[in-house]
Amino acid sequence: ISDSWTGYNLDVFSLPHHYCEDLECVFIPHGVIVDRIERLANDIMKDIGDNRITVLCVLKGGYKFCADLVEQIKSLSRNSERFISMRVDFIRLRSYCNDKSTADLQIIGGEDLSKLTGKNVLIVEDVIGTGRTMEALLSHLEKYNPKMVKVARWVTALTDRY
Repeated sequence: ISDSWTGYNLDVFSLPHHYCEDLECVFIPHGVIVDRIERLANDIMKDIGDNRITVLCVLKGGYKFCADLVEQIKSLSRNSERFISMRVDFIRLRSYCNDKSTADLQIIGGEDLSKLTGKNVLIVEDVIGTGRTMEALLSHLEKYNPKMVKVARWVTALTDRY
């Protein structure tokens, strides 16, 4: 979506009446979101193959996107010749103090990350701002020598770790 995009006119949507006074436009309709998640799930299935995957959901913002993505992968897996076994774990990342970015990354939650050794890992995050927090997380995960790490972000496609 370009910076100059003004969004869709509200007249083309059925909206609850109590939202009408608060909204100027719709930037991304729900159907586009659903289609994008399905495409992303297809891409993940191609990349993972028949392998087991560990999903690390970055809370708090990523939980809904993660739940929708995992459900779509499960649905595609059930309806295909390949079955992907998934384990989902949740972590919180903290790299800000008030409104300032810090050099330290705190990982809160998640079981013992050493269990990621030799595993295929999918990190699911909603928004990646500067990328420094994600870089720190990826660097931290490298210590555990996972087989493969992919990052799914809400606003972009699945990306490899380079």
